[in-house]
Amino acid sequence: MTKVAARTLCSLQPFDAGLTFGPLSHGPSSRVTEHDWWRAMNTPAGEATVHVHVDWGRRALDVEAWGPAREWVIDRALDITGLDDDASDFTPTDPTIVSLRRELRGMRLARLGCALDVAAATVIEQRVTTVEARRSWRTLVYRYGRPAPARPELRLPPAADVLRALPDWEWKRMGVEWRRSQTVRSVAAESRRIDRTVELGTAALNRRLRTLRGVGAWTAATIVHYVAGDADAVPVGDWHLPGHVGHALAGDARADDARMLELLEPFRPHRARVWRMIVAGTPAPPRRAPRARIIGLLQAEASRPRGTIRSVHR
Repeated sequence: MTKVAARTLCSLQPFDAGLTFGPLSHGPSSRVTEHDWWRAMNTPAGEATVHVHVDWGRRALDVEAWGPAREWVIDRALDITGLDDDASDFTPTDPTIVSLRRELRGMRLARLGCALDVAAATVIEQRVTTVEARRSWRTLVYRYGRPAPARPELRLPPAADVLRALPDWEWKRMGVEWRRSQTVRSVAAESRRIDRTVELGTAALNRRLRTLRGVGAWTAATIVHYVAGDADAVPVGDWHLPGHVGHALAGDARADDARMLELLEPFRPHRARVWRMIVAGTPAPPRRAPRARIIGLLQAEASRPRGTIRSVHR
């Protein structure tokens, strides 16, 4: 029988599994429902499968974990579930955010504490559409991941040594060009050091990530937010977020990064909490044109005139 570690956490405040774990539940490694969240993940202590069950009647969260890192997970259950997310100093006055805070009371900011899986998936999202990125990530996990401990229908993302060893041609088969694959390799090579840096705080983690070639402001902020629970991280350089934030706070669907940062500034140090609330609780701005046909990045780069340079960092 597979060994399991378990812990029950009390939650006096509402807790919403979808709002809390939804952004972390794309692909074959994670599932979220109204009451449950499952995730297979690589940790500094090895692989683990995590299950969080929300029992509203008991006002409790039942956390279970399987695999070599099960005790590591249970020891960090408060962080991973976001129950230690302290928003007591978050007192917005903007009517939109006041309303969202009331409607989305069950949203917490989780702190996974392990970077490899989030970082690899985030790098794959660089420079491409969400559809392309998720297709590449699913293919990578199904081909090179493993069945999750105690939950074989979930797939554990590839370990660091597997990611480092994949040849360029295999990355291309999955729709990931050389620049992104090299960045994934860099993240995999430094994954242990990155995980140790998590314990030093969000600023240290951000600095550590930015030393890696191919990791820019958008990538670092996204990783820091989900791995270290940074309530203030803003992923500058996102294709859609500025317009969504601008539309919600100022009716400005054409907002750029500078305008987004201006609108979010009054909410510091909870800017990430605010954009998460906006994305979860408000409609995206209306499209100004029909959805464009998706052209793969490899195809686009093959057709670009020679000598054209694109930024490596995002």
